[in-house]
Amino acid sequence: MTKRRELAPPPIAVAQPKSVEILRVWAVPDGPQQVTLITQWDDPGMWGLMLADIARHVAEAYARRGVDRERALARVKELFDAEWSGPTTRIKGLTDGA
Repeated sequence: MTKRRELAPPPIAVAQPKSVEILRVWAVPDGPQQVTLITQWDDPGMWGLMLADIARHVAEAYARRGVDRERALARVKELFDAEWSGPTTRIKGLTDGA
């Protein structure tokens, strides 16, 4: 992490000159989050694939901390489904770099 608490670019971003950052999320403990994204794909359904991949990465990160991978993934899906069915906040201030 940098001094600004930003994550360093992953190796693929450094190795592949055509790579592009498509999503950035900032969160405040017990507070709001800010999302900035680029609509990289013509098909918005590609975001479904990306979100599922992100959920698996989250489960893997928790597994490295000793949490059961399947339980972590199930918990992510549980709250995803709950938020999908009844959003807790309205989207405002979305920045789309496209």
